[in-house]
Amino acid sequence: MTMLVGLAIRSTAMLAAGLLLSACLAKRSAALRHRALASALLASALVMPVSLVLPAWNVTLPARVTDASPIVISAPPAEAPTSTPMEGRPGRTTDHGPRTTDLGPRTTDVASVIVFAWLAGVFVVAGTLIAGLLRIRRVAARAARVEDRRWLQILDTVASRYRLTREIVISRTDSPSLLATWGIVRPHVLLPRHAHDWTLDRLHVVLCHELAHVRRHDWLVQIGAEAVRAILWFDPLAWMACTRLRRESEQACDDEVLGMGVGGREYAAHLLDLARQCRRPDSAWASAMPMAHPSTLERRIVAMLNPRLDRRMPSRRVMGALAVLLLLVALPVAAVRARQAGPAPLTGTIYDVTGAVLPGVEVTLVDANEITQVVTSNASGRFEFPPVVAGKYTLHVALPGFRTLRQVLELRDGHDWDRVVMLQVGEVQETVTVRESRVGAPQGAASRQPVRIGGNIKPPLKVKDVRPTYPASMREAGLTGVVPIEAIIGVDGTVSSVRVISAQVHPDFAIAAIDAVRQWRFTPTLLNGRPVEVVMTVSVRFDLED
Repeated sequence: MTMLVGLAIRSTAMLAAGLLLSACLAKRSAALRHRALASALLASALVMPVSLVLPAWNVTLPARVTDASPIVISAPPAEAPTSTPMEGRPGRTTDHGPRTTDLGPRTTDVASVIVFAWLAGVFVVAGTLIAGLLRIRRVAARAARVEDRRWLQILDTVASRYRLTREIVISRTDSPSLLATWGIVRPHVLLPRHAHDWTLDRLHVVLCHELAHVRRHDWLVQIGAEAVRAILWFDPLAWMACTRLRRESEQACDDEVLGMGVGGREYAAHLLDLARQCRRPDSAWASAMPMAHPSTLERRIVAMLNPRLDRRMPSRRVMGALAVLLLLVALPVAAVRARQAGPAPLTGTIYDVTGAVLPGVEVTLVDANEITQVVTSNASGRFEFPPVVAGKYTLHVALPGFRTLRQVLELRDGHDWDRVVMLQVGEVQETVTVRESRVGAPQGAASRQPVRIGGNIKPPLKVKDVRPTYPASMREAGLTGVVPIEAIIGVDGTVSSVRVISAQVHPDFAIAAIDAVRQWRFTPTLLNGRPVEVVMTVSVRFDLED
């Protein structure tokens, strides 16, 4: 869910930048506007994966303070065994009485529905695109290849002027409206069935336009844009960018035709006649590059009859400046992490000391007004409270067999609303009383027994040091942490009974620190000349250098 929201925000920002840049270039050539839109669509697709490798730039949004009291929830875990009440546990009732509500799974269900709807839209839009590609391929396979020498000579002449070295195939289809180009390695120019009635001048105009698409790789760019739109189908800017990309592509090819020496009026006449003959283009030909689409005809004719328009191809310097400009927009968009400081759902995951998740754990949240909310962790150890505002709260976590955790939380920054909780195994306490008759001391024994003075301690010295290994998953995620550990150095200098003494430690960090500390070796600790066990406190800091 979070990834989908990040995708929507980042892609929308890049598409808006591309559309704005295209509008600012209204007086420049259509080829330059086409490159700007294509670059923005590419950036909108890459900005999300790039954000995973860039350093995070966290921006905390201001908290929205509300006077409304949180929802009162009392949801004890079903089928949970009876446990000892927590010390100082707040009450579950308010003046209006408790309400039993399970909002954690309900919120999760809403997120699942949103993700499912997004995937369904991706499959529908992508399926339409794939169906169009399969249809155009089938039509091209059934089309009759043109073998007329005059037509092939015109094709060779236009390809030579465009400096095209790839093999280009001209085919005549059975469709009355299909006039388009498709393909990458071996481009195909598909002509309608009435093309045999064309004059050589019209064929020259058509090939000049279609081979301009081939030289500019427009089909590949358009299909890539349609794929991006399939992912971002929910974003109206993606649909707008794809539509404008196709329009600018056609106008850029018109400019190249005029650059080949074809007169504007002559070209407009041929285009109008072709539009009348192909006046009902099928929407399935969207996977190709149709030449005479009625929706763009009027704008294109106006443009080709305007001698003052800029029809130049963008230079390398201009394209470099365009790339730098979009890069300056894309990098901050990819790096920024917007975090809203509430109200937001308070979520978290509960682990044991081995890193395994704990389902069925009762989690209680108490605010400053002693209003209680209770939820239970699900099968994946996750718990979720309904949205709460910034402030101080008390979190109680209880599960039979584990130590009850009581923790004070202060929710301020966006990351405070997602917690990691690790429960320690409960302590076993046993009292053994040994009773024996008192033996009377001989008279004068106290005066004859020397007094033993304690406190003569020889501290242990480390003889074997093992450095902890930074967990790869934490390093890749850019996370740092401190692991406070309490261990016992035995009488032989080995380390035993290693445990983490904080619940706010990620299990990956805890396991790495414990594995290293267990391998340490010390000289025995001597108290008054005798080896004894000693408690050791270790703080293992995992940090990343900038």
